[in-house]
Amino acid sequence: MPSYSIDGVIPVVDPSAYVHPSAVLIGDVIVGPNCYVGPCASLRGDFGRIVLEEGSNVQDHCCIHGFPDNDTVVEVNGHVGHGAILHSCIVRRDALVGMNAVVMDEAEIGEKAIVAACAFVPAGMKVPARSLAAGIPAKVKRELSEDEIAWKLEGTQTYQALTVRSLASLREVEPLSSVEETRPSLPATEVRSLIATKRG
Repeated sequence: MPSYSIDGVIPVVDPSAYVHPSAVLIGDVIVGPNCYVGPCASLRGDFGRIVLEEGSNVQDHCCIHGFPDNDTVVEVNGHVGHGAILHSCIVRRDALVGMNAVVMDEAEIGEKAIVAACAFVPAGMKVPARSLAAGIPAKVKRELSEDEIAWKLEGTQTYQALTVRSLASLREVEPLSSVEETRPSLPATEVRSLIATKRG
């Protein structure tokens, strides 16, 4: 992975975490145990510190940055969907930030809360625990059900399993010129379960 020090501060990645080779880490970035950082994610710790706590995931094309003297933190089992932007904010334990959502300065996403895809969470907003926030600007819509909280946790566990799979088997290769007659299929048990839960 491209990893850069700045002013002598070097990113830290726990050996049990997976950071895709195309992701970029700069400066004061700390990636904790069992985390997943997806392709083309940018974690710029050139001003404030960025911390991913145990089991959290930051998916492809996410951007995380912050102001000086402000930590941007994704707590334990935090889940940040494709293309989301986090800036000087906190995503509490077991919370989810949906695809292409933006969470601004000093905002806080409460424990087990969900920010809907494409939502804009303005600076300073506090999303209560176990609630759904959606819209531009985001507004708290309602309390989450136990099924929705369980669905989120299952999705996070799927990414934790992907961390293990990626460490074990993801390798850069040259593509084949044609499909093999005995082409294998990827294991899909966890993903199928997640899709079934969402549709239900």
